[in-house]
Amino acid sequence: MEATGTDEVEKIKSKFMSAWHNMKYSWVLKTKTYFSRNSPVFLLGKCYHFKTDEPSELSPNGSSYDINDEIVSRNVEEFRKDFISRIWLTYREEFPQIKGSALTTDCGWGCTLRTGQMLLAQGLIVHFLSRDWTWPDALISDNLDAESWTSHTVKKFTSSLEASFTRERECKNLVIHQKKVPKEVWGHREMTDEHCHRKIISWFGDSPCANFGLHRLIEYGNKSGKIAGD
Repeated sequence: MEATGTDEVEKIKSKFMSAWHNMKYSWVLKTKTYFSRNSPVFLLGKCYHFKTDEPSELSPNGSSYDINDEIVSRNVEEFRKDFISRIWLTYREEFPQIKGSALTTDCGWGCTLRTGQMLLAQGLIVHFLSRDWTWPDALISDNLDAESWTSHTVKKFTSSLEASFTRERECKNLVIHQKKVPKEVWGHREMTDEHCHRKIISWFGDSPCANFGLHRLIEYGNKSGKIAGD
């Protein structure tokens, strides 16, 4: 009975801390980012210029137009595609309970783990897809209003995404899985890259079976004497 009482206290304590962290870290101030067109912008080793000194030209119909605007617009779009294609991993709630604790969210304490996940995810993207790869649907997703992404919407989206990974989890690694896929499917480069991208993301799912997920990282931490939240 005493052990059961202790467990209940820990659960209540965990829920209280989760509620506090959600209130503390969920407030987002909408700010606008400003870039100086006089300076290049570097994103993970790639340089983007939003200013050009190319002279104005004449259009085919004889009217004048500024080629600068066209080049700058193209550079901005390429930057946006590159930026949106990076894998973003951040606080999440209502994932399977972490073994040995009552935690079902990492809000307020998982920032270092999430940062490490993103570093590793970027390395895997570069290794399997190259630094120049960008997500084909990047700009489509960018059109979504961030403020419309309610908790319910995000949960439905992540549940749908995770469901698409379940059929792949029996595969131990990407190379073995590629050999099992029909040649006519893997012959299409874009389809191959899309499958690889989804596979990499699935490795970071918030579930005990994900290779680089939060649950696995905490297990590794336990071996070094660190528990969830440290």
